[in-house]
Amino acid sequence: MADARTEILARLRAARDHRPVPLPVRVPRDYRTADAEPAGTEPADAEPAALLVDRLVDYRATVHRCVPDRLADRIAEVLAGVRRVAVPQDLPDGWLRGYTGEVLRDGPTRPLSVTDLDQPGLAALTGCAVAIGRTGTVLLDTGPAQGPRRLTLVPDHHVCVVRTDQVVAGVPAALARLAVPTRPITLISGPSATSDIELNRVEGVHGPRRLDVVLVDTGRQPAAGQPAGTG
Repeated sequence: MADARTEILARLRAARDHRPVPLPVRVPRDYRTADAEPAGTEPADAEPAALLVDRLVDYRATVHRCVPDRLADRIAEVLAGVRRVAVPQDLPDGWLRGYTGEVLRDGPTRPLSVTDLDQPGLAALTGCAVAIGRTGTVLLDTGPAQGPRRLTLVPDHHVCVVRTDQVVAGVPAALARLAVPTRPITLISGPSATSDIELNRVEGVHGPRRLDVVLVDTGRQPAAGQPAGTG
């Protein structure tokens, strides 16, 4: 066995030593940095928030629209019948003003475990970093009001609050608005779903089977080049 191993390694070293020196490879970096799309792919005047709603509904998410003053009431309606909700440590207190169930707040002194988050009937409530109208995608980057990734990947039900001033048209603008681009990003386009070998849709394999998006109409457009916060 030792002789065979030595011989194999010797062959590998010989092959390595005699391999041609690779030429420098130029990696093209001319990525698209603006949201402009080729003519005809989307209406030029399509409103990002309307696109987001259209895409999310198509992906089997449920979208609830409201104005800022009605956010707490809307969240309470969405969470009606939910006994426990897990939230990030910095979730605004006012969001849960109308909720009467038990709140499990994640935090550095008592981080919620996978066992905590895997309870039947538990939902997670978070904000987001930014959303993309054209793809119907919500981005979470563990920033304000979002918590760690396990908070939204383990529970079977995710309620995500998105403000209209967090919705941009395309991917380039969304990436440009991330406050810290090196954070891990979770991209959500509807409930978790995949297909089995016979192409039958199976939901909830890699994340929540139910996604509710509460879209808050702030009446403002995203500020170009400015990271999106959560208010």
